Amino acid sequence: MQTRQERDAFGTVEVPADRYWGAQTQRALNLFRIGREKLPPALTRAIGLQKLAAARANAKLGELPPDIVEALQQAAREVSEGRFDDHFPLPVWQIGSGTATNMNANEVIANRANEILGQPLGTKKPVHPNDHVNRGQSSNDTFPTVMHIVTVLELQHRLVPALKTLHGHLAAKAQAWADIVKVARTHLQDATPMTLGQGFGAMARQVELAVVRIEAVLPRLYMLAQGGTAVGTGLNAKAGFDTAFAAELAELTGLPFVANPNKFEGMGAHDALVEASGELNTIAVSLAKIANDIRFLGSGPRAGLAELVLPHDGLTSSIMPGKRNPTLAEALLQVCYQVMGNHVAVTHAAAAGHFELNVAKPVIVRNLLESIALLADAATVFGDEMIAGIEPNRATLQRNVEHSIMLATALNPHLGYDRVAQIVNKAFAEGTSPKEAAVALGFLTAEEYDRLADPKTMLGPRP
Repeated sequence: MQTRQERDAFGTVEVPADRYWGAQTQRALNLFRIGREKLPPALTRAIGLQKLAAARANAKLGELPPDIVEALQQAAREVSEGRFDDHFPLPVWQIGSGTATNMNANEVIANRANEILGQPLGTKKPVHPNDHVNRGQSSNDTFPTVMHIVTVLELQHRLVPALKTLHGHLAAKAQAWADIVKVARTHLQDATPMTLGQGFGAMARQVELAVVRIEAVLPRLYMLAQGGTAVGTGLNAKAGFDTAFAAELAELTGLPFVANPNKFEGMGAHDALVEASGELNTIAVSLAKIANDIRFLGSGPRAGLAELVLPHDGLTSSIMPGKRNPTLAEALLQVCYQVMGNHVAVTHAAAAGHFELNVAKPVIVRNLLESIALLADAATVFGDEMIAGIEPNRATLQRNVEHSIMLATALNPHLGYDRVAQIVNKAFAEGTSPKEAAVALGFLTAEEYDRLADPKTMLGPRP
C-alpha cells in the first residue's frame, strides 16, 4: 500500500496515499481498534452539511479568506452528498466527545478543498483543517449539533414517511372491515362483540400517534449547540456565529433549525435526544403490540384463532412442508426489542454528561440512528408485505360471534347482573348457547333474546 506522510503537533504519520483523511484520523484509527461498528453514513453526511453551513456563516462574517471559500464549500457539499463516505473509517467506540470524527471531517474536507485548488493531499495549504474547516467551532459543540441534525433528518425523511404508509394500510383495513362483527377479547378470554374494523382502527390510531410523538419532540431537536465551542461560552467563535450558522442550516435543509439559547445545556446534556429515543421506544412498544395481535388473530390455520388469513410470503418450515409462518411480524418484533435495548443504552450514555460535556456522544447517536432505520425499514415491509395482504376469515368470525357466551352481557339492563350471571354459568357448564340457557331458565323467550342480544346492536353505547 502506498502511503504519504502527514504531520500534526505530535509528529509525522503514514497515511494511505489515496485516502483524504489525515494524521489525526490515522492516529485514531490505529488507536481505537474496538469492534466493527462504524458511525453510519447518515451521520457522515450530516457532518458535511454542518461544515457547509459553518463555512457559509464564517464567510458572511468575514472569517474566511475569500480565495478558499468556494473550494471549502464545494468540498463540504460533496461530503454531505455521500461522495466521501469511504473516507470516514472510525468506529463508534472512540473518544466520547466525537472529536476523532470531527477531526476526520476537517481533514477530509481540507484535503478535498486543497485538491480542488490544485494542491496535493496532505499539504494543509491553503485550506487548513482546523484554522478554516473548523473555524469558530470545536468538537464539543459541533458533534452535538450534528447529532441533532442527523436525528431530525432521519426522523423527518425516513421514519415519518414509513409510519404514514403503515398507517394508511391499517386505516384502509379498518374502513373496509367496519361491518365485520367479531368477538373481542380481554384477559385472553371472550368478551363482548366489536368489529374487525374497530380492532384495526385501534392499530391505525397507535401508528398515527407515533407520528404525533415524533413531531412533538422536533422543536427541542431543532435547537443547536453550535457556537458554544469548547464549554458553552462561545470562546473563539465570532459574535453572531451561532445564529448565522442556524440560519444557513435552515436554508440548506428547509427545516427550522435555531441556535440553542443555552449552549451549556446543549453540550453538557442531551435530554432532547433521550426524549427522541423515548419516543422511539414507545413506537416500538406500539408496533410490538400490533405485530403480536396480528400473529395471534392469524394463528392456525386449523388449531388457532384463525380469524385472519395472513398472506403467504413464500417461506416455509424446514421440516413441515407447506407450513406458513408470520415471518414479517416476527421480524418486526425483533426490531422492536432491539429498539427497546437501544433506548436503555441511550439513557445510560446520556447520563454520562458531567459538568460541561457529555462523553458518550457517539454511542447515543449510533443507537438513535439504528433505531430510526430499523423501525422505518420494518414498518415499511410489515405494512406493504403483510398488512396489505391480510384477509378476514369471515366464517370463523361469524361462528365465534354466534357461539359467544358473552353476548348475554347485553341483557344486564333488562335482567340485572345476577340473573345474567346465572345464564352465563348454565351455558358454560352445559356447553349450550346463552340463548338456550336464558330460555331454559324462563327468563326470556327465544324471540326476546334475539331482540335484546343482537350482536349488531352491541357495538356502541345504548341509545
